[in-house]
Amino acid sequence: MCGRYSFAIEDALILERFGLRVRTAIYKARYNCAPAQNLAVIANNAPDTLNYFRWGLIPSWAKDPSIGNKLINARAETLVEKPSFKQAFRNRRCLVPATGFFEWKRPARTPWHIGMKNGDAFCFAGLWDQWATPEGKVVYSFTIITTRPNDLVSQIHDRMPVILQRDDEHRWIAPHPDASLIDLLQPFPAEKMEAWPVSTLVNSPGNDVPEIVKVL
Repeated sequence: MCGRYSFAIEDALILERFGLRVRTAIYKARYNCAPAQNLAVIANNAPDTLNYFRWGLIPSWAKDPSIGNKLINARAETLVEKPSFKQAFRNRRCLVPATGFFEWKRPARTPWHIGMKNGDAFCFAGLWDQWATPEGKVVYSFTIITTRPNDLVSQIHDRMPVILQRDDEHRWIAPHPDASLIDLLQPFPAEKMEAWPVSTLVNSPGNDVPEIVKVL
């Protein structure tokens, strides 16, 4: 699964990497993104905007938002079968920008930060939905798709988030999906990635400081 990640670059670099201007008053570097937080996404209904959705998908038909706590990830292998995800896969896809993600290596549960060798930002493949409270307030939420691990991540964990190739990001959030989108949900090439152990500071969502992503 993917239960924590980082998205920590300067707002000027977001324009360079994603072609999006950000509202400086809202954006800030995040070193310890955690479920139930409002985090940056690029959704297919507004591909030119960096929006903030709650992490943990709340389907539109849900009776209450607590279901989102169980739906922070969606398995690529069963995406088109699960009621919580199949409609979102067809109509509500998003990019989740990141600079790395965390996994915990057993048996000691040592946290590792995993990212690109060149240090670039990248995007997870995600799905989003909207849910209305009884009072009519709309909550936008998202989930991150996971797949089997590549050779690097398999030494740490048995799943990894789907990282899209840069050339495929536009396809993922195009307004009209094609059947081949499912083929994008593959492990990212291990030779382009690196991993290093980090401090247990990451274990608490309240810790959101640069030290979290530094080599232990």
